[in-house]
Amino acid sequence: MTGAAKRLVLEVLGWLLLLAGVAALVLPGPGLLLMFAGLAVLSQQYAWAERAVEPVRLRALRGAAESVETRLRVAISTLFSIALMVCGVLWIVKPEEPSWWPLDDDWWLPGGIWTGVTQIVSGLMAVALIIYSYRRFHGKPEAVAALEGEIEEAVEEVKEHWQHRR
Repeated sequence: MTGAAKRLVLEVLGWLLLLAGVAALVLPGPGLLLMFAGLAVLSQQYAWAERAVEPVRLRALRGAAESVETRLRVAISTLFSIALMVCGVLWIVKPEEPSWWPLDDDWWLPGGIWTGVTQIVSGLMAVALIIYSYRRFHGKPEAVAALEGEIEEAVEEVKEHWQHRR
C-alpha cells in the first residue's frame, strides 16, 4: 500500500471511529472507547488529535471506574448489556409485529439483521468492559485515586498548552 493510500485509509477509519463514538454517546455502545480509538488513529496525522487522545482515554477509564463503584451499578449495567443483546437477537429473528402495533408494518424492528448484529456486538463489548472495569477498579480505592491523579495531570497539561498558545 502506498503512503497516500495508507494515509487515506487511516484517516477514513479514524473519522469513522470518532463519529461512531460521538453517536454512541447517546446511542447504545461504548462511545468514549470508540472516540479514543478514532483519536488514536487520527493522532498519527493530526497534532490536535494527539493532544486529545489522553484526556479521552482517562475520561473513559473514569467512567469505567464509576460504573463499578457499587454492586447495584454492576448489576444494572450487566442487565442492560444483556437486554441489548436480547434486542439484537430479536432484530435478527424479526418476529411478526404484534396486534397492538399502531404503526405501519415497515416500522416494526427497522434496520434488519445488521441492526441486530451491532446491538449484539455492543452488548458483548459492554459486558467485556464491565468485567475489565470490575477487575481493575472495584474495591480498589488506590487504583481510582491513581486514575484521578492522572486526570489532574492531563487537565494541567491541556491548560498549559492553551495558555502557551495565547
